[in-house]
Amino acid sequence: MKVMVMVKATKNSEAGAPPTAELIDAMTRFNDELVAAGVMLAGDGLTPSRLGKRVRFSSDGTRRQIIDGPFTETRELVAGYWLWEVKSMDEALEWARRCPPPMPGEESDLELRPLVGLDDFGDVVTPEIREREERQKAAIAAKAT
Repeated sequence: MKVMVMVKATKNSEAGAPPTAELIDAMTRFNDELVAAGVMLAGDGLTPSRLGKRVRFSSDGTRRQIIDGPFTETRELVAGYWLWEVKSMDEALEWARRCPPPMPGEESDLELRPLVGLDDFGDVVTPEIREREERQKAAIAAKAT
């Protein structure tokens, strides 16, 4: 199963405070363990929300509103992420418990959420939709090489 692990933002990350050398060292060591175990598929940090944008869709889907950051609810923001491939949520939690504190000096959270795919949507997925997704995955894989 694939799991998105989100590092929740804090006041310091939203202020753009850079990580310490110690934190970078601890996180890259942790990432080495994840990679060696075949768990880590991707991961990056994100800039503060003041550099971000949101696109809000109207309820009928006909209009888009662009909203500039910063966004006010820090606890709802994401400062970074990993994409992990694990056998179960329990395994993902085992790895999360080993993670160095992502925001030293501040209380911080990791949020773990399983990803969903076409197989999770049952009969509404037609062969044409499945074929389209396979083409998309192949194009992405080709671009990555």
